[in-house]
Amino acid sequence: MELGLSSYTYGWAIGVPGQPPLRPLDERGLLERAGVFGLKLLQLGDNLPLHTFEDTRLERLAQGASREGVQLEIGARRLTPEHVARYAAIARRLGAKLLRFVIDEGEYEPAPKRVAEILREVVPLLHGVTLGLENHDRFPAKTLRALVESAASDRIGICLDTVNSLGAGEGIDAVCEILAPLTVNLHIKDFVIERVPHQMGFAVRGCPAGAGALDIPSLLARLARFGRCRTAVFELWTPPEVQLEDTIAKEAEWARESIEYLKPMFGGGTAG
Repeated sequence: MELGLSSYTYGWAIGVPGQPPLRPLDERGLLERAGVFGLKLLQLGDNLPLHTFEDTRLERLAQGASREGVQLEIGARRLTPEHVARYAAIARRLGAKLLRFVIDEGEYEPAPKRVAEILREVVPLLHGVTLGLENHDRFPAKTLRALVESAASDRIGICLDTVNSLGAGEGIDAVCEILAPLTVNLHIKDFVIERVPHQMGFAVRGCPAGAGALDIPSLLARLARFGRCRTAVFELWTPPEVQLEDTIAKEAEWARESIEYLKPMFGGGTAG
C-alpha cells in the first residue's frame, strides 16, 4: 500500500468557505510538499476542483507530477453520469488511476436506487480508472456495500474514510467490517471524541495521525488481508485557531508529525 498526501491534508491552507488564505496552497505547492516528505502519491480532492482548471493548468499539473515521479489520484463530489464522465477523462489525462467520488453535493442527494443506476451506467466510462465511492455521512455502510455490489464491476469500490461514518452513527470498526473487502483507497484521519464541558454530549475533533482514537496499524492489517486497497492518503481535521495564519501553521506541523508517525508503517512510503 502506498502512502500519500491529500489536498485535504492542507484544507485550511487551500481554503475553506468564508476563510480564504492570503496565498492559497495550490497543486504545485502540494507536489512540492510531497517531494519534501519523500512521498510519491498525491490525491487532489474537490477542494481543488479540477473540472474548473483550464487546459494549460491541467497540462502543467500532469507535467509536474511526471517530472517529480508522483502518482496522482483525483476526487470530486456530485455523482452524476455526466460528472463521472468528465472526471474519468481528466483522470486519464493526468495518468490518475483512482477517481474518488462523494455522492452528494448541497441539495443533491440521490436516493439509493438512483445511485445504483448511476454506478451501473458509468462502468463503461471507467476504462483505466477505478472509482472509489466515499463513505460520507448520509448512507450507512450496509447501504454503501449494496450499492457497490450492485454495479458488479471491479472498477468500482469504496474509498474508506476513517471518520465520516460517525455522521451516520457508525464507528470505524463496524464500518471496516462491512466495507474492507471493497476498499480500494483509504483516507487516514485520526480523531478524538471528548465530552463537552457541560457534560451534555460529545465533540469530535481531528488530531495528528497516531495521537487519537484510531488504531492505524490494526486498520492497515485488516485491509491488507483483502488485497484491494492499494493507496492510503492522510487527511486532517485541524481545529481552527483565532487567526487563520496560526491555523495554517498548526496544520502544517500536524502534517509533519503525521508523516513522521505513518511512514514507518509503509516502509518509508509503501506497505504490503
